Order: sequence, then C-alpha cells, then structure tokens
Amino acid sequence: MKPRGSSEIGPGLRWEGSPDAPVLVPSGPWTVAWLGELEGLCARLKQPATAVDLSALGEVDASGTVLLLGTLAKGAATPGLDARADVDRLARAIAQATAEEPAPPAIASGFGVRRVLARIGEAALHLGEEALGLVSYLGQVLAALGRGLVQPTRLRWHAIFHQMEEAGLDAVPIVATLSFAIGMVLAYLSASLLEQVGASVLTVELVSIAMMREFGVVLTAVVLAGRSDSAFAAQIGAMRMQREIDAMVVMGVDPIEALVVPRLLALLVMVPLLTFIATLAGIMGGMVVAWVNFDLSPVLFLSRMQETVALQQLLAGFAKAPVFALVILLVGTRQGMLVGGTVQSLGTRTTSAVVQALFLVIIIDALFAVLYLELGI
Repeated sequence: MKPRGSSEIGPGLRWEGSPDAPVLVPSGPWTVAWLGELEGLCARLKQPATAVDLSALGEVDASGTVLLLGTLAKGAATPGLDARADVDRLARAIAQATAEEPAPPAIASGFGVRRVLARIGEAALHLGEEALGLVSYLGQVLAALGRGLVQPTRLRWHAIFHQMEEAGLDAVPIVATLSFAIGMVLAYLSASLLEQVGASVLTVELVSIAMMREFGVVLTAVVLAGRSDSAFAAQIGAMRMQREIDAMVVMGVDPIEALVVPRLLALLVMVPLLTFIATLAGIMGGMVVAWVNFDLSPVLFLSRMQETVALQQLLAGFAKAPVFALVILLVGTRQGMLVGGTVQSLGTRTTSAVVQALFLVIIIDALFAVLYLELGI
C-alpha cells in the first residue's frame, strides 16, 4: 500500500508527497552517534523513493551519508542528493574511495601477429588516456592557481617555502656537480677536435652556448624529474593510501590547492635558479679544462665569451625553465593522486612519474629546438 500525504516511519525519517511520487524526507542529525537508530528506520522501508528532500536534514557525517546512499539505492535513481553541498561532497568522496579499478582486458598469449597488434593497440589507448588525463589535470591545477593568485590569503606560504628548500635548494649540490662534469667533458672533446685544425679557442663558444642553450636547463630538468618527481608521487601517494586525501575532501579542503599549488610555485621559482647555477657550473668546468689542458686562461675564456656569445643564448635556455617546471609538477603530483590502496600501486606510479617526466622533458626540448630553428634564434 502506497503512502498518502505524510507518513512517519520514525524519528528522523518520513514519507511525503502523493502516492504515485513518494518523497523520502530525512530529518535531524544523521551521524555515527545515531547510527543504530537510523539503521533501524531504514530497515522499515518497504518501497523505493522517487525523490529525496534534504531540507530538514540536520548534521550529517560520512556514516550518515553511507546510510543515505544505501537507502536511496533501493530506488531506480538518487534525485535530490546534490541539494546539500556537504552531502554531495561526502557522497563523491565515498564513491571515489570505494571505486574498484576495472580489470585490464586479457591479451592473447604467444608471439603471433594478434598479440603484437593487441600490444600496440593497448599502448596507443593508454597513451591517449594519459594525454587526456594530463590535459584535464592541467586545467584543475591552473584553476586552483588562479584562485590562489586572486586571493593570496588562500596560498600556503609555509608549504611553498618548504618545497622551495626541499625541491630546490637541496638539489643545488647534485645539479652543480653534474653540470661541472658535463662542462669538463664538453670542453675536453671539443678542444681535442678543434685543436687539430688550429681552432681550439672556439671551445669557448661551444661550451658556453651548449650550457646556456641546452645542457643547463635540460640537466636541471632531468635531475628534478628523477629526484623531485619521485618524491612528489611517493608523498602524495602515501597520503592517498592512508586516506588523507579523502579526509581533506570531506573537510572541504581542495587537495590541488593544498598540495599541488605550493609545489608548482616553488618549482616556478627554483627551476630557473637551478638552471642558472647549472649553467655557471658547466661553464666553469669547461674553463678549467681549457686552462689546464689547452692553455686558455680564464681571463681569455671569459673575455671571449663576453664578446662572441650573445645574451640571447642564455634567454633561449631560460625560456624552457617554466615549461619544464610545469611538466615535472604535473606528472609527479598526478601520478601520486592516482595511487591506489596497495604498495605495488605506489611503486608503479612512482616509476611512471619518473619515466613520463624524463620522456616529456626530452620531447619538449626537441620541440623547442625546432621552434628556435624556425624563428632563427
């Protein structure tokens, strides 16, 4: 028999509306403290609701939301659940936390044509999904960054400075050491070849331009892709495993704004600084080799570099730094956000973060080289 008018199921739950379109009306607090009584009320429901009215609902937590979802699931739909922002937010967080990843499709065994084609198709599909996901994630990050720039009080300055130290200052020794070694190798190889034609002095231009235009910024990006990207993915992934990200969503804190934006601002400041340090260290390494092995004094090296190497070469390298910073940030934090509930997922996503970042850095650097060639830079 269908309800007519208003029908009380019990304290906290009643029917309203016409018999053909009954509306379920929860009221009062739906929290874990009243969970026993509320479960008893929901057990009395004999028919599904066509709609739900949350206007009388009081305080609600995750337990109450789960109970509401279970009650409404008896119907064909769950209309009205988004009428309350807190309930809708809790429902989304619960759905995301309890979602199961679909099992990958089985691939034919063996080494035949069918297996090869299946592998190629799977790789192409995965590549497309990753590209689409990265672009979507970029939009979320830029939106959160825009909100922070419009309202600077929303920015977490302590987290920004902490990330500047952790991802930037702590990387100075390894970046400087590797760049110094690369500069030495460049100088030794170039001077050895140029000396055969009596043009060893051109080592100055080769080392300076190579470090300013390419090696300084690329080496910095490669080091950060291996060092910071793995850290970003592991840190955020560990928070995902411990449900800290879900807790932030339930409390109304945007994880992108709290975790990603501080890292982005830190990298946008520190990557150009590290690029400058790497460039100087590489040039110093080349200068030492030219002085010790080929009798090019530091004074001659620096004066010739000032005369023949344009500032444009340095700016061409620095233009890549913000792009690489954004790529490193997006890949590392996104892979951390995708971590599941297992240690294997954490390891897989951390590895993917490093591999994807290195791949994108090299590809983007090649695109910059083509662009500079077309522009005559």
